[in-house]
Amino acid sequence: MPKAIKKKVSKKALDTETEIQDRIQDIKKVFEKKQKTLAAYGLITLSAVIVIGGIALYRFNTNDKARQLEYEAYKTYYNLYQKTPLPEKERAQKALDLYQQAYAKRKSPRLLLTIADAYAELGRDDEALKTLEDFSKRFAREAELVPLALQKMADIQLRKGNKAEALKTLDRIAAAPGDLLKDVVLLQKAKLLEQEGKKDEATALYKELTEKYPSSPYSEEAKGKIGEKKAG
Repeated sequence: MPKAIKKKVSKKALDTETEIQDRIQDIKKVFEKKQKTLAAYGLITLSAVIVIGGIALYRFNTNDKARQLEYEAYKTYYNLYQKTPLPEKERAQKALDLYQQAYAKRKSPRLLLTIADAYAELGRDDEALKTLEDFSKRFAREAELVPLALQKMADIQLRKGNKAEALKTLDRIAAAPGDLLKDVVLLQKAKLLEQEGKKDEATALYKELTEKYPSSPYSEEAKGKIGEKKAG
């Protein structure tokens, strides 16, 4: 029987086979690493979705609670649907408490203005002024509401007899962009100057009102003041 001939494997072939096996192992390791990375990214993404969803749900619930408190405050403040109507001061205080609770949950500019009104109704003018000043800074971009807040400030300052402070506040409204309440500012400043005996300066403001804001509901009053001056 012929003897089997053993085929000699060259060193080069062995090296090639070893290299191929090493490459296969490397590819497996890379693949396993990518799988782990993808799983990690998946967990991170899932966690982010859960967190974002939780925040959205929390905000929804918070806003919903704030709206409920605001509605209760509104009903109390205006004495609507109340089984037992409260005395005026007690009603204003209860409404103020509810508005403050609502504002603590949702920082709404409308709520802050209403809180200032409640303070003023309770005769707590200093707290009302502080709240309105806070409003003018916190919600400076609310172009349609800032003049209204400043007008409320000027009214309280006038009620307290602080004419100089009221004039400064009216000047802040005059310096604000847009025409909102500018006719009111001119009328109030003119009246204050008139009270101080500064007739000519007052007349100039009345005239400015009639020229700049002819459609203003205060235009006729200003014309009347100018007519009085001419007659005098």
